[in-house]
Amino acid sequence: MTTRASRRQFLRTCSLVSIAGAASPFALNLAAISAASATTAPDYKALVCLFFYGGNDHTNTFIPYDQPSYDQYFAARDTIAIPRAQLASAGAVASQGGREFAFHPSLATPALALPAFPDHWNAGRLAVVANVGPLVVPTTRAQYNARSVPLPPNLFSHNDQQSVWQAQQPKGEGAKVGWGGRIGDLLAGQNGNALFTCISAGGNSVLLSGQNVLQYQVGSNGATAISSISGAIYGSQGTTASSAYRTLITGASPNLIENELGVVTNRSITAGQTLSTALQSAPALSPVVPANNGLASQLAIVARIIAVADQLQTKRQVFLVSIGGFDNHDFLLTQHAQQLTLVNNAVGAFYTWLVQLGVQNQVTLFTASDFGRTLTSNGDGSDHGWGSHHFVLGGAVQGKDVYGTFQPTTFFASGNPVDIGQGNMVPQLSVDQYAATFARWMGVSDTDMPLVLPDIVNFSPRYLAFLP
Repeated sequence: MTTRASRRQFLRTCSLVSIAGAASPFALNLAAISAASATTAPDYKALVCLFFYGGNDHTNTFIPYDQPSYDQYFAARDTIAIPRAQLASAGAVASQGGREFAFHPSLATPALALPAFPDHWNAGRLAVVANVGPLVVPTTRAQYNARSVPLPPNLFSHNDQQSVWQAQQPKGEGAKVGWGGRIGDLLAGQNGNALFTCISAGGNSVLLSGQNVLQYQVGSNGATAISSISGAIYGSQGTTASSAYRTLITGASPNLIENELGVVTNRSITAGQTLSTALQSAPALSPVVPANNGLASQLAIVARIIAVADQLQTKRQVFLVSIGGFDNHDFLLTQHAQQLTLVNNAVGAFYTWLVQLGVQNQVTLFTASDFGRTLTSNGDGSDHGWGSHHFVLGGAVQGKDVYGTFQPTTFFASGNPVDIGQGNMVPQLSVDQYAATFARWMGVSDTDMPLVLPDIVNFSPRYLAFLP
């Protein structure tokens, strides 16, 4: 390992290994990032990915409401259908032939004086993207059954499909580079400090790992501090012991790995101090963070970091927050309702904070999940699927509309090109098209888009119309 390039690759590989844990004590998630001054963008924009781990049951999240469509939904879902009397129509959607839809009751119930999902919808800032999922090329049911086109690896596997949703190339478990990180790679030059380009408040995720930019992980209170590097420690007087400890973990070494560990640890300390100092000037959030809601706490730190973007010298940022508990093979009606209640309150608070900060038009939140689930019931829940429906929220969103094609009213008709069994949908829109729309809004050029999403060249249209 004598060349500069091989050394760089070796250190990068070591750094990727080091961030496998969500909360390394030395905060090694800053490895391989170099802060660089560059031409800054005239405005600020941020993406926030809200990932539902486990595979969200999209059919009970956004529900057909007009009577013919609901009757079919109810017949297919049987024991896990939500009674129509508990639903409220979101209105007719012209792009779907005038069909009506309703949000899950847990998304439609205002709480804590916060806006609920129908409020966002009626205000025109919430869109639904229908039947989107991982694809390599446009695929029909016949092609899937014949395996006549390339397919995403290990469909219906949690780990693989989480990675497929988030990864750039190669797709599948073990991928090291995500499309959010590649957006960061291309746009980090617009930030005065590249350290804070890609930030995760929801644990380690391949989505935010780029080829140069790696994710910076934070907790609900901000930077994770390294203990015992200041003040009196181990019963000693003064700062002699803590100063010696800091020198020990950040000092230079003739050993390649030890030296790089020192460099990264020192960088982590400096970044943590920078973030902590900046957050001291962040305004208090109003309303307060909803209690007992981990997702709301994640979104709160995201909002606080957005509030101090100027101090951090950032113009383009990509964030990830997450919530689990969506693998509802059993107890779907109760467990799904509990999780969506948390989502409704957290998202309502987040959007209210964005308005308070005056950045609601500059921040776009979107949902993602392992996969959709079967339309049919397994008795008490639904099983792993493929395509699913997702939400996009923000002041720039062309909302109050459904993009793509919601499942047809003749869903179980013979020869249906969508259903591959049990009401499991072949996606009609690819994750690449979904992601490319966000990347373009952030400022990635059409020429550079294949650098973010190599498979985008297989799809037309390349971009969806929910963002300008």
